[in-house]
Amino acid sequence: MEIILFIEYIGIASATLSGFLFGVKKGCDWLGLFLAAFLTALGGGIIRDIMVGREIYSFTYYMPMLIVITVLFMSRFFKVYKKREELEKKFIFIFADAIDFICFSIVGAMVAIEFGYNIFGVAFIAFFNGVGGGILRDILLNEVPWFLTTGLYGTISFCVGIIYYLLYLMDINNIFAIIVLLAFGISMRMIAYYKGWQLPPLKD
Repeated sequence: MEIILFIEYIGIASATLSGFLFGVKKGCDWLGLFLAAFLTALGGGIIRDIMVGREIYSFTYYMPMLIVITVLFMSRFFKVYKKREELEKKFIFIFADAIDFICFSIVGAMVAIEFGYNIFGVAFIAFFNGVGGGILRDILLNEVPWFLTTGLYGTISFCVGIIYYLLYLMDINNIFAIIVLLAFGISMRMIAYYKGWQLPPLKD
């Protein structure tokens, strides 16, 4: 349980930063910045908890919201948003986003397994936990969901969920394997983004 919380907290902090930066890019006021950060950081977990039918973690424990507020304050204090132009293409945004959606994908897979889901359920819970917050943020800010327009975003989330499920079946889902999976997912996301990898479109 502790490893789930540790990974989720890392994801929340990273997602808060990417949501904040996205809100800055859109010129939001402080309420808009908070909502963009909140949805990015906690929206996927809320969707996950609704899907598995458990109490919503973010609304029953204080730590998730405290992390969001702390990261928002630190982002403002250290002025990580000095240049808004093409902010979503800057390394800090891409890397923070990669960390959060891979962390959330792993946590989603863990929770799905805990609730007895099969490989398909694990893959979809991992996906919605991984990218659900970004989808809600993009809807709020009237953007095409980012996972539909950038390199293998959703595909990697699905793959992380499936790989974790296979590790679970082989009984090697220990802390070392999880760290390796986390590093693998982040690396694949960064490479896919900068190489411009995409799934092939449907052709006649």
